[in-house]
Amino acid sequence: MTRLGDKHWRFGRQRALPFAAALILAATLAGCATPDTGLQRETARQLQERVLSVGQAAAGNDHAAALKALERLESDLSAASASGRVSEDRRRTIMTAVAAVRADLTAAEAQARAAADAAEQAKAGADAAEKAARETSVPVVPAPAPSEDNAKGGNAGKGKGKDG
Repeated sequence: MTRLGDKHWRFGRQRALPFAAALILAATLAGCATPDTGLQRETARQLQERVLSVGQAAAGNDHAAALKALERLESDLSAASASGRVSEDRRRTIMTAVAAVRADLTAAEAQARAAADAAEQAKAGADAAEKAARETSVPVVPAPAPSEDNAKGGNAGKGKGKDG
């Protein structure tokens, strides 16, 4: 037996996973503004803005936009690493978090797509059943109206009292 709240809790948890993953990525970048962390202050701010856009898209259940924002983050990180604004160790740490976020977003997107497909199939099945029911229904034929003889008792002109 499933409690009413269980279903809603699971749905909320599934929606929260990509957002939580984006927060983990943000935490990876947080406090990274000193030279000994391998990430320059301005670069950290720019990357955090990218993480914010990933988180906002994930929170809005726009997985495709979140994945695109994640790609932009990776691109910015590669450019920052190539120019020496991010150390190789820091880049690897961030890329590990990016990979986790990507996995969560990809799974959430696949789950959302499967749910949409299932809903579409259910609607198509219901439409087909309704159409079949309309096509196979037996038409209602009204009963014939009673004749004049039947309306008078049905024995008029028969039996006793008949001349002839």
